[in-house]
Amino acid sequence: MSGVVRRLLTAAATTAVLGSLFAAPASAAGAVDWKPCADAPDVDCGTVTVPIDWAHPDRGTTSIALARRKATDPQARIGSILMDPGGPGGAGAGEVKAGWTLSAEITKRFDTVGFDPRGVGDSTQIKCGLDELIADHPKVPENQAEFEELARYNRNLGESCGRLTGPLARFGDTKSVARDMDAIRAALGEAKLTYYGVSYGTLMGQQYAELFPDKVRALVLDSNMDHSQYTAWEFLNSETQSVQAEFGEFAAWCDRTASCALHGQDVSKVTRDLQDKAARGELKDPQSGEAITPLDLASIFQGSFYGPSWDRLATVLKSFKDGTPPPASARLREDTPVNNVFQSVFCDDWRLPVHNFAELEAYRRTAAALAPDVKVNSLGWTAVTGCIGWPERASNPQHPLQVHGAPPLLMVSSKHDPATPYAWSRTAARQSGSTLLTYDGWGHGAYFKNSQCVTKATDDYLISGKLPAKGTHCAAVEPGSAEARIAGPKPPSTIAF
Repeated sequence: MSGVVRRLLTAAATTAVLGSLFAAPASAAGAVDWKPCADAPDVDCGTVTVPIDWAHPDRGTTSIALARRKATDPQARIGSILMDPGGPGGAGAGEVKAGWTLSAEITKRFDTVGFDPRGVGDSTQIKCGLDELIADHPKVPENQAEFEELARYNRNLGESCGRLTGPLARFGDTKSVARDMDAIRAALGEAKLTYYGVSYGTLMGQQYAELFPDKVRALVLDSNMDHSQYTAWEFLNSETQSVQAEFGEFAAWCDRTASCALHGQDVSKVTRDLQDKAARGELKDPQSGEAITPLDLASIFQGSFYGPSWDRLATVLKSFKDGTPPPASARLREDTPVNNVFQSVFCDDWRLPVHNFAELEAYRRTAAALAPDVKVNSLGWTAVTGCIGWPERASNPQHPLQVHGAPPLLMVSSKHDPATPYAWSRTAARQSGSTLLTYDGWGHGAYFKNSQCVTKATDDYLISGKLPAKGTHCAAVEPGSAEARIAGPKPPSTIAF
C-alpha cells in the first residue's frame, strides 16, 4: 500500500486481577546510574532491572529503560514524576528524549522521567517474527473460513513472539508493568509515586493504585481505560459509538466553519457515499490508485479525530470524493512508527472471546447500523480481532477497578474522545472514587488540548495535591482558534489507547 492511504493508516495505527489486591512494595537494587543519553545528550538515561515473572523472581530478569529531564528550578524541586504515553507499546523514555513534556510549571518542580514498559523500545524487547507479522490475512473476515484464517495468523504471530523472545513474551501484562513502576519509584528514591499516564498508561496507574495504595502520592490518569468491560461486543460498541459521536462533532464544525473543505455540503452524505463505494471496492486512493476498504476509511477517521485534525480530514475526504490527490499540506507523516507489541500486551490484559464468524459478523453489522457514518471504531476492531486465536490466555483479565487506602486520584477526559470514550473515564472514576475533570472539547489526551483550565487544575493537583471540585468542567477550545494555537505542554508523538 502506498500514497495517501499508507500515510493516513500509519498515523492512525500509531495511533490493557489475578492474585491478591495488595502487594509488598518493590525493593530496588540501588539508585539509577544516570548517564547522558547517546541519542539525546541533554537528557539522562538509565535502567532498572526487574523480574520477568514477579511471582517467581528467581526465573530471570528484564531491563526497563528510563529517560530523565531534570527539574529546571532545583530550589523548587518536589521530586520525580513518572510518565507513560499509552499504547500498548508507547515508549515513555523515547518520548521524553524526543521532547515530550508537561507544563513549564511541572518541569520546573519535577524531574520528568519517562519509561519504556517491559518489552518496549529501549527496554528488553518483545520481538515477533517479521514474516508472521506481514503475512497476508483477512482483517474483516467474510466467512467462517476467513475467520479461521485470521485465527491462524494471530496464533502464528503469537507463537513467533514466544519463540524469538522467550519467557518475557508471556509477561507483557499491565499488572506486571505496575509492579515494575514500583521498582522504578524505589530506584528513583521516592517514598511515594507521582505519575502522569495517558490512554493505556491510565491502566498502569489504575493497577498501581490497586496494588500499592500506600505508595501513591499523586496520580493523574488522562483519557482512561475501563477495564471492567467483560465482552467483545461491550468493548467494540462503546468504542464505535464514541467515534460516531466524534463524527457528529466534526460535521457540526464543518457546517459552522467556512474554511472547511466540505463547508456547505452534507458531510454525512458525502461520507456515506464514500463508505458505499469502499464496500463495493470502487473507492480508490487518488494518488496511488489502490483500493480503499471500509476498514481503511474507518482508520482514517480514527487517526484524524485524535488531535483533532478536522481541517485535514475534510480536505482528504474531498479529495476522495473528487478523485484528485490532496495537497501536500493535508498528507500525514510517513515516518510514524508502528507498534508491534500491541497484541502481546492487550491480549494478556483482556479476555474478549469471539467464537466464530457469525458472532463477529453480527457485531460488525450491528456496529455499522448504530454508527452509519464511521461504521466501526478501527482501533477497537483491531484490538478485538487481534486476539482471535492468540496462543496465550489472558493472565490479567478485566475486573472492576478497586482502590482502597490510596489518596484521591485525578482522572481527566475529553468529553469527545475517539479512542477512550468519556464513559470509560466516568466508570473508572465512579469505581475508584476518583475526581473526574472533564474537558468539554474534542480529541484524545485532554491535558494537551491547550485548555488553561485543564492544565492549571492538573498542575495544582500534582504540585500540592489539591483536587478540582467534583464535577468540574473546562470549556472546549475551538479547533483552529487563536487559543488552540497557544504553545502548551508538548504531547507524545504517538498514542493508540
